[in-house]
Amino acid sequence: MASTTRPQGGIAVFSGGTAANFLVDVFDQITTRRKCPLRYIIPISDNGGSSSELIRVFGGPSVGDVRSRLVRLIPNHDGDEERTAIKVLFEHRLSGDPMQARTEWLDIVEARHLLWTFISSPKRELIRSVFNTLNLEIVKRNRPTSVFNFAEASVGNLFLTGARLFSGSFESAIYLLSLICAIPESTAVLPAINSNFTHHISAGLVDGSVLAGQVAISHPSGPTAVPDATFHPTGNKHLDLDRVEDANLPGSLPVLRGHHAFSKDDEEDLPARIDRVWYINPYGHEIWPVANPKVLAALEDSDVVVYSIGSLYTSIIPSVILRGVGQAVARARRKVLILNSKVDRETGPVAAPMSAVDFVRAVAKAAKESQTDFGPLADGEVGRYVSHLVYLEGAEKGGANGAGSSSSLMPRVDVEELRSLGIECVKVKGKMVGEGRKRIVRYEEGELVEALEGIIV
Repeated sequence: MASTTRPQGGIAVFSGGTAANFLVDVFDQITTRRKCPLRYIIPISDNGGSSSELIRVFGGPSVGDVRSRLVRLIPNHDGDEERTAIKVLFEHRLSGDPMQARTEWLDIVEARHLLWTFISSPKRELIRSVFNTLNLEIVKRNRPTSVFNFAEASVGNLFLTGARLFSGSFESAIYLLSLICAIPESTAVLPAINSNFTHHISAGLVDGSVLAGQVAISHPSGPTAVPDATFHPTGNKHLDLDRVEDANLPGSLPVLRGHHAFSKDDEEDLPARIDRVWYINPYGHEIWPVANPKVLAALEDSDVVVYSIGSLYTSIIPSVILRGVGQAVARARRKVLILNSKVDRETGPVAAPMSAVDFVRAVAKAAKESQTDFGPLADGEVGRYVSHLVYLEGAEKGGANGAGSSSSLMPRVDVEELRSLGIECVKVKGKMVGEGRKRIVRYEEGELVEALEGIIV
């Protein structure tokens, strides 16, 4: 049988846009020492926050997680005022009041805002040209039934959307922002799907209920299963939504439409565990998208694949279930899952939280399903998609992680059971950060770098 071992390649990281930002320096240190490329694979299925308003009015992919990673990757250079100002600009959120936010947006478009103070005129005018393009599109799309809501809009998200509309390519928009942010060529942020269309996900729970849209999965909401009225319109209370002129197709699921604002602190349990996640069209029917060709190429060229910390079912698995991904991942020499420090809404409920074995099986199952294989996951298949588990010290016992919250439970790590599946386990020390409800355990960066380098060798 031919060996699948390949020469040293790059590192590909599956992640979302927030949690894994804390590990950017870790991955940067490792790839700098190895002198190899680093590729972040980011999902585009988030239909919440300020992205939801952009999707409602313009359609297209969710840009929030991609923008978050691009801005986090801006190199830090002490004394470089312009680079710092660009980072502040793209991280800025407009006022929560719609009228104040609109006024602030116009100040930015017309270069009157203080955010421009330390940005040179060539870059300012380049960025403004994109903002002007977007502003024109906003004005063109305004209708009596549909006016763009600027409240809490991310300036970086507005830029990426404007650049996509101008160029006709999401990939080109990412390239332009990468150039402006001076992100090294050895590091790339790749959308899991390269598309100008919106992609939504749905989750099936073990009790048979279904949640449509990422917001419903990751944040408290009412039932969102496809109603019978979708197929039998008589008596449908949502028909008035079709009178609103926006980017949503007539008859599309109401839960996938509109502006979805939420608190990231909300951690209300789901009624049951998540069994499976899949992509849906605007009407709630399952679809099977193909992964971005550049994602598949990055996985093929990578010696190491990392499943980073973050929301398992809305940040990691939406990228893994795409067609072609599982086959590409299986070829990598090392497949490392960095375990979360706590159980969240997606990996609960708290009364019956997912263990480390459950995390590993969920990832392996998703990779298998990406090859249109929906049969039971055999123990012998798990090691094809996950070879190593990195976890925090103390997780062998599970239970409270010391953060002082009822939801702050570590996923329990059964080292012997994981070894029986062919998974090697590596323990890393953690540290407490934050205050009050935001207090959380994080990996010690130096120890995590050492652990990952030990695995990669």
